[in-house]
Amino acid sequence: QVQLVESGGGLVQAGVSLRLSCAASGRTFSNYAMGWFRQAPGKEREFVAGITGNGITTYYADSVKGRFTISRDNAKYTVYLQMNSLKPEDTAVYYCARSRYSGPNYYANAGSYDYWGQGTQVTVSS
Repeated sequence: QVQLVESGGGLVQAGVSLRLSCAASGRTFSNYAMGWFRQAPGKEREFVAGITGNGITTYYADSVKGRFTISRDNAKYTVYLQMNSLKPEDTAVYYCARSRYSGPNYYANAGSYDYWGQGTQVTVSS
């Protein structure tokens, strides 16, 4: 079974940075686009960032553009989310997910992803 394990979350003050990692199982990792989503209490899960299987193209929610960077190292079966200039509104559980596709197909839709990690908590205080 495909497994995705997130790490790197924590409690930080506004303005600082965190780097989340998602370690994936599966030797066909590079065939699939990957995404980061987040969910705050009482809110729906929302798209944060996505990256194509080859790592060439990335996508971001408007709320994180210019602050967050998604990347991947296919040799290490790992996808990253570098989060800079964190704001209290970034507080959420962050989930890593594997897309059903290799390209940009419905990248911002949770239904496009077939495997999900357990999530890692990011809390940003002001």
